[in-house]
Amino acid sequence: MTDGLSDQERMESRAHLLPEEAAAGSEDAQAQAEAILTESDVRETDRNAAPDTVLERRTSDQTVTPVEPPD
Repeated sequence: MTDGLSDQERMESRAHLLPEEAAAGSEDAQAQAEAILTESDVRETDRNAAPDTVLERRTSDQTVTPVEPPD
């Protein structure tokens, strides 16, 4: 739970559709908000829970191919 809001307050706040969501349509904005917030809570608790989320820790010399000096 974030910003000291209750679960119900969070759902009511999130149930107001974003313009993109309104354009796509939503049969049940309340259920959609609950699902989004539940997934958000899981991701907040477990940073590795998001699909395809991998944080690579590399230095620039590991990511850039060195350029050979001119002859």
